[in-house]
Amino acid sequence: MTLLPTQLASDIDSNVEHTNDSIATPLSAETVYEDIASLTEIKKSIDPNAIILAEALIDKAIGWRIHNCKVNEKTITQDLPLPFLYHYDSLEDVIKQANPLTTKLLSQFDTMMTASEAAKLIGIDAALIAQPWHVKVTGSLVVFSEALQLAVRLHWSNTGKATQQIYTQNQADALVAAFKDWHFFGRVDVLYKNDKQTLISIDEENVDDNPFISFAASSDYQYLPATHALTVMTKLEANKAELPWFEAAILERVE
Repeated sequence: MTLLPTQLASDIDSNVEHTNDSIATPLSAETVYEDIASLTEIKKSIDPNAIILAEALIDKAIGWRIHNCKVNEKTITQDLPLPFLYHYDSLEDVIKQANPLTTKLLSQFDTMMTASEAAKLIGIDAALIAQPWHVKVTGSLVVFSEALQLAVRLHWSNTGKATQQIYTQNQADALVAAFKDWHFFGRVDVLYKNDKQTLISIDEENVDDNPFISFAASSDYQYLPATHALTVMTKLEANKAELPWFEAAILERVE
């Protein structure tokens, strides 16, 4: 049964806490040529009416919409310590020349400390050491197509590190700077309710090892294995400039 336009969004919300952690089903051996030599040959073996997940997500003609973009964790502070090396490197050259590295300072290069502690160690006024903003924001969103009856839950962040250090005068500018190079990461979940078309994921990094996964229509999210999730995220990252709805939703949420 085809869902009304409002029903898929409702199902997306109702299944947020009901992800099916079972992996989608690999296609049978009969579906795949035994000696596939390339990704092109792989795609020739697929039903031409099937939806290929990663390619569908970058198809601008589909009319994707963003649902439930939210922040899961947010850190913006100047109070976290950094290795002494970071503090020293941030000094202006004239200050470094007046305060060259000594054996004592070199021995502290990896020691975590605040800017004021580093200033005390060097023997300078704390105001001479810039205090970076430590920024880390992670979140999730669901991109969905009513026409395909397909929703995909993704996760995003400004950095894969504990925090990203941004040297700006104020917090707002630090947040803007941090999200100039945001990225997708982590797990990917698929909610597919279309029983009229086959949905397929291809692990493009392992084309010699039966790289197909098919999705049966389901009322629950299905977990995408890590290598397949990587294919999806790699495609999205390579095409981010052509998919502005992702960045628009994320920036609206983090500002």
